[in-house]
Amino acid sequence: MSERRTTLLGALLTAIGPVSMAIYTPAMPELVHAFGTTEAAVKLSLSLYFGGFAVAQLVAGPVSDAFGRRSASIGFLLIYLVGSLMAALAPTIDWILAGRLVQGIGASVGMTVARAAVRDQFTGVEASRIMNMIGIILAIGPALGPSMGGLALSAFGWKSIFLLMILFGLVILTSCILLLRETAVPDRSRLRPITLLSTYAMLLADPRFLFPSLVLGGAIGALYAQGTMLPFVMIGVVGMTPTQFGLGMLMQTGSYLTGSVLLRLISTRLGGPASVAIGLVCSGVGGTMMLLSVLLLPPSFLSIMVPVGVSTFGIAFITPHIVTAGLAPFPKMAGSASALMGFIQMGGGFAGGLIAAAFASPLTSIGIIIPAMEYIAIGSYLTYRFVSRRP
Repeated sequence: MSERRTTLLGALLTAIGPVSMAIYTPAMPELVHAFGTTEAAVKLSLSLYFGGFAVAQLVAGPVSDAFGRRSASIGFLLIYLVGSLMAALAPTIDWILAGRLVQGIGASVGMTVARAAVRDQFTGVEASRIMNMIGIILAIGPALGPSMGGLALSAFGWKSIFLLMILFGLVILTSCILLLRETAVPDRSRLRPITLLSTYAMLLADPRFLFPSLVLGGAIGALYAQGTMLPFVMIGVVGMTPTQFGLGMLMQTGSYLTGSVLLRLISTRLGGPASVAIGLVCSGVGGTMMLLSVLLLPPSFLSIMVPVGVSTFGIAFITPHIVTAGLAPFPKMAGSASALMGFIQMGGGFAGGLIAAAFASPLTSIGIIIPAMEYIAIGSYLTYRFVSRRP
């Protein structure tokens, strides 16, 4: 496929995971009242989505290696639509939990196939350029997601949230059927249990893969983890309405879009390692600001969202080079490597969300968990740079 088509399809596939979270988050406090349940139960719905997304990637990657990127995408997107329909028709909170789990399983193919398809066709500067452009396009979906979710919730109720997801899933499925071309040579042996386990063991033992993945697990995992906390902080503690929260989240995605556009303008002069260093400085500063704001300032929109914006700006500088560097040494197992990288990335968000559920105060959880995850990302990159210098 051309660079442009790969970028467009990659952005759509990658977006299905974040958009399904961004549209959903404004409805979380409303679901507590709609089903007469607890905040912990509704938070569990997002954790199950993360868990399904993270674990299913370990299957989606090898499936795309075994049967091809196109067949895997179509199959998993159909699973996503089934999960969306289950949630839209849910009579109880248990059906919401099950639907979100199935949604996460279906959405897992997006990030895995997008990154693998780029690695199948492009390397080096070209691959980083495509990943950067995917990030720019990707920013639009999560930017509109909370706003669309908040407006739909106010106008039509919580069911409309899942109807939006069904519509989005149909758009991506149609695009894959019409536009996605096969970029890999299918190899059914990749699905053999012994081959699968040995592949993942080899990847985890290789510092060229492990530490870039841990960078993403800390930095992007923090972004996903705070998605489970922000609705309850901004709506429950700060006092915003769901619509105000949805519009306020434009600050987060605007920061990511600004960082992605700026990186595209200066990346040729900056270089990959320098861009990652800048990104991690921003992530560390944002995490420290979050810690200090929770400890020292009364909670407000700016005291929470300014640190979020600084950290998110840094993620745009981190992702393109780290993803490219982590996948480059493994061309024959790009699907599996992409899947395991995504598992570690989403697993970070899942773990952060689970830990947050143990805190009585969402404000305390966001002030402790997010900085810790940013510091993990920084430490992982420093270790990666150290081991990369060894023969």
